[in-house]
Amino acid sequence: MTEKSKYKRIVLKLSGEAVQNKAKGLSIDPDVLSSIAKRIKTVYEMEVEIAIVIGGGNIFRGLSGQARGIGRTSGDYMGMLATIINALALQNALERAGLETRVLTAIEMHEIAEPFILRRALSHLAKGRVLILAGGTGNPYFSTDTAAALRASEIGADLLLKATKVDGIYSADPMTDPNAKRYSRLSYTEALTKSLKVMDAAAFSLCMENKIPIVVLDFFEEGSIEGLVRGEEIGTLVGDF
Repeated sequence: MTEKSKYKRIVLKLSGEAVQNKAKGLSIDPDVLSSIAKRIKTVYEMEVEIAIVIGGGNIFRGLSGQARGIGRTSGDYMGMLATIINALALQNALERAGLETRVLTAIEMHEIAEPFILRRALSHLAKGRVLILAGGTGNPYFSTDTAAALRASEIGADLLLKATKVDGIYSADPMTDPNAKRYSRLSYTEALTKSLKVMDAAAFSLCMENKIPIVVLDFFEEGSIEGLVRGEEIGTLVGDF
């Protein structure tokens, strides 16, 4: 019997680093992509519509480019192109796993992907296709977290799921501060006033305005996403309490 999802439609925010393999020196590791695709397929089979927003930090990050003398605007556009490279790699992995997939980009590239048009995106979801939304917002100075919040608002998602390397939101960096406290729940206002760095303020504000709950969890913990979609309390929930 197929398990059912608590949610009808979700946006999954993946970092670019999620697809790399530092040990092998690979910016994009096909084996990692295959593993990600299998997990997404498991969630898809729980009858949930999925849109994925992927970052580009494994290839290029605008802010790091700025530190090396590349102008912020140019660097951000380079970062957007990196997200499109990742999106095409992820699309290939998802299709090899048997999922019909469409890449929609904020920057038009007709030869390789469709432009993001809301009605087209909704039509694809209704037909059971997984969406990969690339190119950020199409504008410099906005992160892919903000892009995920924007797309979640536009398509009417029930949940924005941010997959990270830690099991929730902490009061400080748990990698460096052993006294860091993990939150199980936070209001949008608390997340903003505490200046928590897990997502930027624009992303939190957009979700607050459109009443889209956010869950931050450890993507690499086995069964984490699947459990959350089933309705288990996993990670940190940011919402209207």
